[in-house]
Amino acid sequence: MTNTPRVGKTVELYALNYLNQVGLKTIAQNWSCRFGEIDLIMLEQDTLVFVEVRYRKSSHFGGALDSIDQHKCAKIIKTAEYFLNKYPQWLEHACRFDVITAHPSATEAFTLDWIQDAFES
Repeated sequence: MTNTPRVGKTVELYALNYLNQVGLKTIAQNWSCRFGEIDLIMLEQDTLVFVEVRYRKSSHFGGALDSIDQHKCAKIIKTAEYFLNKYPQWLEHACRFDVITAHPSATEAFTLDWIQDAFES
C-alpha cells in the first residue's frame, strides 16, 4: 500500500501555508466539478490564482513540472472556467495559473518551487 494520497495532501497543505505566509488569501481547496479538480484557488491582491500542486519523490521519470502536460493544462483551464461560471463574482478579477512543485528536502519537510504564470488559457 502506498502513502501517495497522504503525501499529496501534506504537500498541498504545505503549499497552502506557504502561499498564505506570502500574502495570498485562500478561496478554495481541492475544488472539483465534473471536469476535474483544482488543488488551490487563491487571491493575490486582485488576481485569482489557480494553483496546481505537484510532488515527485524522484526525478527519475521527470520532475514534478514535467508531469503537467497539455492535457492536464486544458483540464485545469476547463475546470477554472466552470468555477468562474458558477461563481460570477470572480469574473471581474484577472486570472493566473500557477504551479507549485515539491520534492523531498534534507533540511525541511519539502522544498517548494513556485512557478507563477506557468501556463495560459
